[in-house]
Amino acid sequence: MGYCYKMTKEDKAYEKALKEMLKKNPDISKALSLLEVSLKAKNPEAAYALGTWYLHGTYVKKNLKIAIQLIRQAAKHNITDALFDMAICYEKGTGVRKNYRLAMEYYLRAALYGDTQSIYEVGRCYYYGIGVEKNRRLSTIWYDRAFELGITE
Repeated sequence: MGYCYKMTKEDKAYEKALKEMLKKNPDISKALSLLEVSLKAKNPEAAYALGTWYLHGTYVKKNLKIAIQLIRQAAKHNITDALFDMAICYEKGTGVRKNYRLAMEYYLRAALYGDTQSIYEVGRCYYYGIGVEKNRRLSTIWYDRAFELGITE
Protein backbone atom coordinates (compact mmCIF):
# COMPACT_ATOMS: atom_id res chain seq x y z
CA MET A 1 0.00 0.00 0.00
CA GLY A 2 1.12 3.53 -0.71
CA TYR A 3 0.47 5.07 2.68
CA CYS A 4 1.72 4.84 6.22
CA TYR A 5 -1.03 4.05 8.68
CA LYS A 6 -0.78 2.63 12.19
CA MET A 7 -3.68 0.37 13.18
CA THR A 8 -5.22 1.50 16.45
CA LYS A 9 -7.13 -0.58 18.96
CA GLU A 10 -10.36 1.27 18.19
CA ASP A 11 -9.77 0.83 14.47
CA LYS A 12 -10.10 -2.95 14.45
CA ALA A 13 -13.70 -2.16 13.63
CA TYR A 14 -12.73 -1.96 9.95
CA GLU A 15 -11.53 -5.57 9.95
CA LYS A 16 -14.70 -6.63 11.74
CA ALA A 17 -16.79 -4.79 9.14
CA LEU A 18 -14.98 -6.64 6.34
CA LYS A 19 -15.58 -9.98 8.03
CA GLU A 20 -19.25 -9.11 8.46
CA MET A 21 -19.62 -8.25 4.76
CA LEU A 22 -18.04 -11.57 3.73
CA LYS A 23 -20.76 -13.54 5.51
CA LYS A 24 -23.43 -15.26 3.47
CA ASN A 25 -26.10 -13.03 5.04
CA PRO A 26 -24.25 -9.98 6.35
CA ASP A 27 -25.79 -7.62 8.87
CA ILE A 28 -25.51 -4.39 6.88
CA SER A 29 -26.38 -2.12 9.80
CA LYS A 30 -23.68 -3.76 11.92
CA ALA A 31 -21.11 -3.39 9.11
CA LEU A 32 -22.12 0.25 8.57
CA SER A 33 -21.78 0.97 12.27
CA LEU A 34 -18.33 -0.67 12.36
CA LEU A 35 -17.20 1.30 9.30
CA GLU A 36 -18.36 4.53 10.94
CA VAL A 37 -16.38 3.69 14.09
CA SER A 38 -13.33 2.99 11.92
CA LEU A 39 -13.88 6.21 10.00
CA LYS A 40 -13.81 8.14 13.29
CA ALA A 41 -10.43 6.49 13.94
CA LYS A 42 -9.39 8.04 10.59
CA ASN A 43 -8.95 4.77 8.68
CA PRO A 44 -8.63 5.72 4.99
CA GLU A 45 -9.86 2.31 3.85
CA ALA A 46 -13.06 2.77 5.84
CA ALA A 47 -13.44 6.21 4.23
CA TYR A 48 -13.10 4.60 0.80
CA ALA A 49 -15.53 1.77 1.60
CA LEU A 50 -18.18 4.16 2.89
CA GLY A 51 -17.49 6.56 0.04
CA THR A 52 -18.25 3.90 -2.54
CA TRP A 53 -21.43 2.96 -0.70
CA TYR A 54 -22.61 6.58 -0.94
CA LEU A 55 -21.34 6.95 -4.52
CA HIS A 56 -23.37 4.01 -5.79
CA GLY A 57 -26.23 4.05 -3.28
CA THR A 58 -25.24 0.61 -2.01
CA TYR A 59 -26.67 -0.13 1.45
CA VAL A 60 -27.17 3.62 2.04
CA LYS A 61 -29.02 6.40 0.25
CA LYS A 62 -26.91 7.72 -2.63
CA ASN A 63 -25.22 10.98 -1.64
CA LEU A 64 -22.57 12.29 -4.01
CA LYS A 65 -21.43 15.07 -1.68
CA ILE A 66 -20.61 12.63 1.12
CA ALA A 67 -19.19 10.13 -1.38
CA ILE A 68 -16.72 12.61 -2.86
CA GLN A 69 -15.69 13.86 0.57
CA LEU A 70 -14.93 10.31 1.77
CA ILE A 71 -13.26 9.10 -1.42
CA ARG A 72 -11.12 12.25 -1.56
CA GLN A 73 -10.10 11.59 2.06
CA ALA A 74 -8.98 8.06 1.10
CA ALA A 75 -7.21 9.38 -2.02
CA LYS A 76 -5.13 11.69 0.19
CA HIS A 77 -3.71 8.48 1.67
CA ASN A 78 -3.00 7.09 -1.82
CA ILE A 79 -5.58 4.33 -1.69
CA THR A 80 -5.31 3.34 -5.36
CA ASP A 81 -8.99 2.52 -5.83
CA ALA A 82 -9.89 5.92 -4.38
CA LEU A 83 -7.46 7.67 -6.72
CA PHE A 84 -8.99 5.79 -9.67
CA ASP A 85 -12.55 6.60 -8.58
CA MET A 86 -11.69 10.29 -8.16
CA ALA A 87 -10.28 10.28 -11.69
CA ILE A 88 -13.52 8.83 -13.04
CA CYS A 89 -15.59 11.33 -11.07
CA TYR A 90 -13.60 14.25 -12.49
CA GLU A 91 -13.69 12.85 -16.02
CA LYS A 92 -17.46 12.26 -15.96
CA GLY A 93 -18.46 15.09 -13.64
CA THR A 94 -19.95 12.78 -11.03
CA GLY A 95 -20.35 14.71 -7.78
CA VAL A 96 -17.75 17.25 -8.93
CA ARG A 97 -17.40 19.68 -11.81
CA LYS A 98 -15.80 17.99 -14.83
CA ASN A 99 -12.08 18.63 -14.82
CA TYR A 100 -10.04 16.61 -17.29
CA ARG A 101 -6.72 17.89 -15.93
CA LEU A 102 -7.58 16.62 -12.44
CA ALA A 103 -8.88 13.36 -13.92
CA MET A 104 -5.53 12.82 -15.60
CA GLU A 105 -3.66 13.70 -12.40
CA TYR A 106 -5.65 11.15 -10.40
CA TYR A 107 -5.18 8.47 -13.08
CA LEU A 108 -1.45 9.19 -13.07
CA ARG A 109 -1.21 9.00 -9.27
CA ALA A 110 -3.14 5.72 -9.23
CA ALA A 111 -0.91 4.34 -12.00
CA LEU A 112 2.24 5.32 -10.14
CA TYR A 113 0.93 3.53 -7.05
CA GLY A 114 0.39 0.38 -9.12
CA ASP A 115 -3.21 0.44 -10.31
CA THR A 116 -3.03 -1.41 -13.63
CA GLN A 117 -6.26 -0.04 -15.10
CA SER A 118 -4.99 3.46 -14.42
CA ILE A 119 -1.87 2.71 -16.45
CA TYR A 120 -4.14 2.12 -19.44
CA GLU A 121 -6.17 5.25 -18.65
CA VAL A 122 -3.04 7.41 -18.60
CA GLY A 123 -2.23 6.08 -22.06
CA ARG A 124 -5.77 6.90 -23.18
CA CYS A 125 -5.49 10.42 -21.80
CA TYR A 126 -2.25 11.01 -23.71
CA TYR A 127 -3.70 9.45 -26.87
CA TYR A 128 -6.82 11.64 -26.93
CA GLY A 129 -5.43 14.68 -25.11
CA ILE A 130 -7.69 14.31 -22.06
CA GLY A 131 -6.36 16.74 -19.45
CA VAL A 132 -2.97 16.86 -21.17
CA GLU A 133 -1.62 17.66 -24.59
CA LYS A 134 -1.91 14.79 -27.05
CA ASN A 135 1.28 12.82 -27.08
CA ARG A 136 1.20 9.61 -29.08
CA ARG A 137 4.74 8.67 -28.05
CA LEU A 138 3.89 8.78 -24.33
CA SER A 139 0.55 7.15 -25.05
CA THR A 140 2.30 4.19 -26.67
CA ILE A 141 4.62 3.77 -23.68
CA TRP A 142 1.71 3.69 -21.23
CA TYR A 143 -0.43 1.46 -23.48
CA ASP A 144 2.44 -0.98 -23.97
CA ARG A 145 2.89 -1.28 -20.21
CA ALA A 146 -0.85 -1.79 -19.71
CA PHE A 147 -0.91 -4.52 -22.36
CA GLU A 148 2.09 -6.21 -20.68
CA LEU A 149 -0.01 -6.30 -17.51
CA GLY A 150 -3.00 -7.77 -19.34
CA ILE A 151 -5.11 -4.61 -19.57
CA THR A 152 -6.54 -4.11 -23.06
CA GLU A 153 -9.30 -1.56 -22.48
